[in-house]
Formats: sequence, structure tokens, C-alpha cells
Amino acid sequence: MTSWDIKPQGVQGHLKTVGGNAGELEKALNELLTAMSEAAQAAGTAVPGSQAETKLQGPVPVGQPPLSQKAMGPVAAALGEYLTARKPEFKSMAERIEACIRGAVLATNEYLAGDLEQAKAAQDAARSVNLDLLREKTGAKK
Repeated sequence: MTSWDIKPQGVQGHLKTVGGNAGELEKALNELLTAMSEAAQAAGTAVPGSQAETKLQGPVPVGQPPLSQKAMGPVAAALGEYLTARKPEFKSMAERIEACIRGAVLATNEYLAGDLEQAKAAQDAARSVNLDLLREKTGAKK
């Protein structure tokens, strides 16, 4: 590769688009979890009504849910297993998106820092030129 041509404003625009899409993905995943939770609750159980809840006795701290637990039916169990199996994939998507955004920002910042360093080096080199010597060699007037 002979040269780079990165436009920071263009990168910023793309990052805004990616960030917006990532927000939409997060919203969709949250809606998926909510819908699956509601489906699991609505699916019911395969046990008679009186056995559908396990009654537990004991003190419960203020603000905590009661110890009693509803029995989980086969559909709820299957949905729970599905979400448990997919959790690493959901997490991986979020981590990859974050890594891509961070990488693009870091690369653009390094590119800009490199441009500034190159500009400074060129200015320093221009300052160090001995103009009198250059004029003598080229026959230019002082």
C-alpha cells in the first residue's frame, strides 16, 4: 500500500450508523428476551393446578420475592435452555460490535496523530535547511 486516505468525518459518520444499528440490535434482543419470558409463563405446566406451585415457608427480607416458586413446564424449560445456549452468541455479537467501533476509533486517532507527526517533521526539516548554502549552489541572488 502506497498511501492512506482516511477522512475522519467519514469514519465518524459510519460509526454513528453502526452505533445506531447496534442500538436497534440491543432493542431487538431485549424484546426477544421479554417475548420468550412471556411465552414461558403463558405456556403453563404439565402438572395439576394444586401442584403447579411449590410452597416454601420462611422469613423473607423486605422487598424480596416470596420463596414459593411456580413449577416450570416443558415449554418454559425448552425456552430457558434455548436462551442459555444462545447467551454466548448474543454476548459475542455485542463484544464484536464494541471491538470494531473501538478499533476504528483507535485507528483513526493514530492516523491523525501520524499526520501531525509527519507535518511537524516536514516543518522541522524545512527550518533546518541552510538557505545561504542552497542559494550559493543554485546561483540564486541573496
